[in-house]
Amino acid sequence: MGFREINSKMIEATVVPGRRLFSQRGAMLAYKGEVSFTPNMQGGQGGIMSMIGRRVANEATPLMSVEGNGTVLFGHGGHHVQVIDLTGDTLYVEADRLLAFEGTLEQGTMFMGSQGGVMGMVRGQVTGQGLFTTTLKGHGAVAVMAHGGVFEVPITPGRAVHVDPQAYVAHHGDVRNKLSAALGWRDMVGRGSGEAFQLELSGSGTVYVQASEEKL
Repeated sequence: MGFREINSKMIEATVVPGRRLFSQRGAMLAYKGEVSFTPNMQGGQGGIMSMIGRRVANEATPLMSVEGNGTVLFGHGGHHVQVIDLTGDTLYVEADRLLAFEGTLEQGTMFMGSQGGVMGMVRGQVTGQGLFTTTLKGHGAVAVMAHGGVFEVPITPGRAVHVDPQAYVAHHGDVRNKLSAALGWRDMVGRGSGEAFQLELSGSGTVYVQASEEKL
């Protein structure tokens, strides 16, 4: 199926019988044909554990399951939309930045501290971002949202990429992540985001960075 970019803030998805899409609630702008939209707490092929992970991450709003035969226009809040095609690898993306994805992808949840150690836990406490990142694995298309556009930054061996956590959208590839403090603890008092913390990504892959630090 895949997604077709209509403009920077809208995509068109083709829905065919026997194959589902999942979208963020409120993302449907218009549709043609016989298409149904149903709240779905499970999402993708991640099963019950994926659902629990999202609940722990305070994602109480269910995804919408999209089925039928027709086309749907998706967009949300006037945000920039970026389409990412997966060919067997895993995409790590902030849950609130997911606009829509194909049901062929397996969904899961990763605790950011699992790779970042203790500093990974600080991310949710200080920057206001979640401790959990949604994972989508397999073959299919994903549409993510961002403020002000998205820039793809390649991650190559031996050259780590440092990203402001608030500007981080998603990444994929053979990548390790580590959150570290760019300032001393005393300097960080009263600082809730920005350069006080840096997300270090190393290995081989791509990180998607938005043009604004504003949260969705």
